[in-house]
Amino acid sequence: MGNLCSRSANEPDPFSRPGRVVGTTPSAGANASAPRAPLPAKTNWKGTPGRTLGESATGQSTEGGSDEARSNAAIAAQKRAESSSTANKGKLGSKLAAQKAQTQSQTLGEVSRTERAARDADGAEAARRWE
Repeated sequence: MGNLCSRSANEPDPFSRPGRVVGTTPSAGANASAPRAPLPAKTNWKGTPGRTLGESATGQSTEGGSDEARSNAAIAAQKRAESSSTANKGKLGSKLAAQKAQTQSQTLGEVSRTERAARDADGAEAARRWE
């Protein structure tokens, strides 16, 4: 325990010395031989302007191409929508169409019948278990 508490074996407390003002150079003996990180290579970042979002690598805007692509996508989506309405939808498509055609009262009636059937099944199960 004596080695831990002795002042002669421990390094001096860094806060026991007076500090220095930020921006001044350290004293001659403090960090004179401390290693420094290498400076980065000289680059010419300020000479080249940055690119804006949507520009090509050559710096020309691609607005004309994006308008054309957007209109082509809209035309293709419209063709798909028209063809799907006339084509055979199959089993799921016909079920979906029937569901969309239902009124609110028909939908609520169907939900009510489903809930009643679930309650009846739960009651029958409870009766089988003699509860």
